[in-house]
Amino acid sequence: MNKIITQLTPEEKRQQNLEQLANYRPIDDDFMREIFRNNLELAQYVLRIIIDKPDLILTKEETQYDLQHLFGERSICLDVFGVDDKNQQYDIEVQRQDQGATPRRARYHSSAMDVDNLKKNQQFDSLPNTYVIFITENDYFGKGKAIYPIERMNLATGEPFSDGEHIIYINGAYDNREDTSDLAKLIHDFRCSSADEMLLPLLAERTRYFKETPEGVEYMCKAMEKRITDEKIRIAVRMLTSGLLTAEQIAAFTDLSIEIIKKIENDMKTVSA
Repeated sequence: MNKIITQLTPEEKRQQNLEQLANYRPIDDDFMREIFRNNLELAQYVLRIIIDKPDLILTKEETQYDLQHLFGERSICLDVFGVDDKNQQYDIEVQRQDQGATPRRARYHSSAMDVDNLKKNQQFDSLPNTYVIFITENDYFGKGKAIYPIERMNLATGEPFSDGEHIIYINGAYDNREDTSDLAKLIHDFRCSSADEMLLPLLAERTRYFKETPEGVEYMCKAMEKRITDEKIRIAVRMLTSGLLTAEQIAAFTDLSIEIIKKIENDMKTVSA
């Protein structure tokens, strides 16, 4: 039986991280966020392919962009958020599971971007064009297409509604060997765990940095450790909220120090005060 994470030595934890890193692909959201982080050039390159606009100029790119509103709605965190020189806005989401890519979730992401963009007293025509892009591991619609653009239509006239909202699904399972388009190559590369297997140099270069250079590997190992710690903290918060366990029991269960549990508990009291 494999040791659970709390029983591993630091060297065993590092080896586990290295094995996980070797298997990471761009379509794995944890890895995808890191290869895009602070990389405007790569985000622009990928969006040019997906949107099919070779002249698209991205002016801002941010990973894990929080949309937290003041009206009591459920907040969301965008995997990759971008803005171009025409103030058009882009949300790229990687969805491994079909339930994370439902049409109503796409609708909510699009709506949340609208709420985030319209300021007090602004006219509705001030809303920028938005693109919500789901890159799914499976063919969500099951029709064998590489890309599924979703647009509102005036059903009476058969014409586009032209409200500036665009939703796009990229089929991560698309595998047509006769398709030599950049989009087909991008989808292929999203499934690759090795930079040597990739077809697009820019994505391969970024992947190679995080998997094969000492600096990139060290960065990824630290990011993976932080993700594990963040998850433990989320579990601790839920346990504290339930009120069923003592701080000492939660510390033992999560492998967080009692000092950290006490700090989380105090922070929660401060927020609720």
